Amino acid sequence: MKEAWLVVSAFLRTPSFVAMETAFMQAAEGAGVRLRLRTNASFLRQDSFDAAPPAALFFDKDVRLAQLMEQRGLRLFNRARAIAACDDKTATFLALEKVNMPQPRTILGPVTFPGVGYDDMGFLDDIADELGLPLVIKEGYGSFGRQVYLAKTADDMRRILTMTAARPLLFQRFIAESAGEDLRIYVVGGQVIAAIRRVNQAGDFRANLENGGKAYACIPTPEEAALAIAACETVHADFAGVDILRSQDGPLICEINSNAHFLGLRAETGVNPAEHILRLIRDA
Repeated sequence: MKEAWLVVSAFLRTPSFVAMETAFMQAAEGAGVRLRLRTNASFLRQDSFDAAPPAALFFDKDVRLAQLMEQRGLRLFNRARAIAACDDKTATFLALEKVNMPQPRTILGPVTFPGVGYDDMGFLDDIADELGLPLVIKEGYGSFGRQVYLAKTADDMRRILTMTAARPLLFQRFIAESAGEDLRIYVVGGQVIAAIRRVNQAGDFRANLENGGKAYACIPTPEEAALAIAACETVHADFAGVDILRSQDGPLICEINSNAHFLGLRAETGVNPAEHILRLIRDA
């Protein structure tokens, strides 16, 4: 029986995260993998890596720990570079832009520094002219649709920048025809295993289930499925939830989630990504 660690955050202990851990532990039994739970705070002692298994399911965003574990010889699912590329939306944009993958028109925000901020926001006029209003502002780091904002006016843009201080930002064209709706396509090992259409009927432009969205099982088009697979290949993800917007110009990649929660998808489709991920680890 293959052995592996399941590495999770020591500090995110909400019911959703605990349920994900349970899903992985249960799937491991059926896949023939002996999975041992570890937190990212359990690797501080000198003997932390003694008797380490050959692989780890790294369901956390502690990229530096992931890099250290790889340096110690473990094969991670996902690898550190995939987590880094997906966790920072500005890095995701750069990875996709490098290979000309379709995504909403995007502008990287100029960098400032804590305690400095933006004393001159005149550059926002250039961004609004380029993308039009309303537009979407995303912080580089954030989950579950948090740290994603819709700016309807120039005043909204200035208010959001004041609130986000010096955090990395990107600005994207608002795809009005897909407002409050997207596809979440789950890819494991280069194969689409399930997909849901997420719809927010409460008026929120974000489709995330945590913001009131509803999930419906769906079958992506061949073009959408191929795009999700290519997105994972671009960021070197073994598995991911790829969010796609259906625009009038065709499907666009919105985000790639290396640690995507799948409880809603599992409930709607009957497909358990944990089983596919554990089999991928077993057979690697």
